[in-house]
Amino acid sequence: MGGFLRYVWRNPSLGWGLGILLALLLFSTVGRLFIDKEDAYALATSPDLPPTREHIFGTDSQGKDLLACMVIGTGMTLQIGAIAGAIGIGIGTILGFVSGYYAGTLFDSIVTSIVDVVLTMPSFLILILIASSLTDPNEMEVAQMGFIVSVTAWAFPARTIRSQVMSMRQRPFVMMAQLSGMGGPEIIVKELMPNLLPYLVMSLANSVYGGVMGSLGLQGLGIGDRRQPYLGMLIFWVNYYSAFLRGMWWWILEPVAVIILLLTSLTLISFGLDEIANPRVRRRA
Repeated sequence: MGGFLRYVWRNPSLGWGLGILLALLLFSTVGRLFIDKEDAYALATSPDLPPTREHIFGTDSQGKDLLACMVIGTGMTLQIGAIAGAIGIGIGTILGFVSGYYAGTLFDSIVTSIVDVVLTMPSFLILILIASSLTDPNEMEVAQMGFIVSVTAWAFPARTIRSQVMSMRQRPFVMMAQLSGMGGPEIIVKELMPNLLPYLVMSLANSVYGGVMGSLGLQGLGIGDRRQPYLGMLIFWVNYYSAFLRGMWWWILEPVAVIILLLTSLTLISFGLDEIANPRVRRRA
């Protein structure tokens, strides 16, 4: 633990990223102790109130307390990003390792062909079509939104991990494992995965970032459960009720600020982990 803290101290990008993310996690968890959950839903209070002592973040045109919306919506958006990121990096890791280790086989040809097709398609348009084709897209819960956003999230990790595995499979430690009688799956799990663990963690941070961006984009278009205080759905209602033209700065500023903090934290974490995964940029004590 002490070594990790010293490394974070020497790596400001990772330190700031983890600090901001931890603050947002505390805001969305501990903050629930100081709000009434029902205030995050329509008709809970008087509409269009600027920040006051009673409503610190003000209210919107539907009568929702924006502090409650920020607390609950931040947690929901983080859950969607975590679900999408975990699914994307999980599938991408499996396909990337197997395809990279068995490069040149029929399985590798099939995987790379599918990945090439998926990467050339407009992913956000695909997400819109999938989400809109559901029986009732306005009833989507957190888990369903996370699954939808993860539909195309696996392709880029699969390609990058495959390239990493292909560069490692000819190294001496892999050849020694092969000579000792270890099979392909065992080499992948025991030899290759531990060596690429920092890269996988960095890829997870990038996948969570993509999941958050995908959910914000869909919700910003009104796709999703409009009754829930997702951060993206708050942006949708800001546009729907013309908050810009009406001068309701508090309604605009708060969700945008939280979104910027969330995306900045994930970006900084990715930069910080890149220093671990990439020896070329690694700092020395």
